[in-house]
Amino acid sequence: QVQVVESGGGLVQPGGSLTLSCTASGSIFGISAMGWYRQAPGNQRDLVATCTTGGSTNYADSVKGRFTLSRDSAKTTVYLQMNNLKPEDTAVYYCKVTRRLPSERYDYWGQGTQVTVSS
Repeated sequence: QVQVVESGGGLVQPGGSLTLSCTASGSIFGISAMGWYRQAPGNQRDLVATCTTGGSTNYADSVKGRFTLSRDSAKTTVYLQMNNLKPEDTAVYYCKVTRRLPSERYDYWGQGTQVTVSS
């Protein structure tokens, strides 16, 4: 099992910044990717940004140029730096950790952290 713990959400004014962090622990062998998704009320859960252990990073078009995903050297913590936040960025942000073993793939989700962008 992999435990996924998120932190860093909160209330921020439009144009402001927040940094989310996500740490994976437990059976971390085989982690192949970590990233963030978000879900606004009434909407599906959508990709925000992900990165593979090989260093490939992918961003949703809506956040390109404003959000930056980075990770620590141990590759068990990722950070999402969010700049120039907009009201439409308001959502619950979830961290997902993907673990690949020789014959199986597992996805682990965090509990979610609320980001509210409002004046």
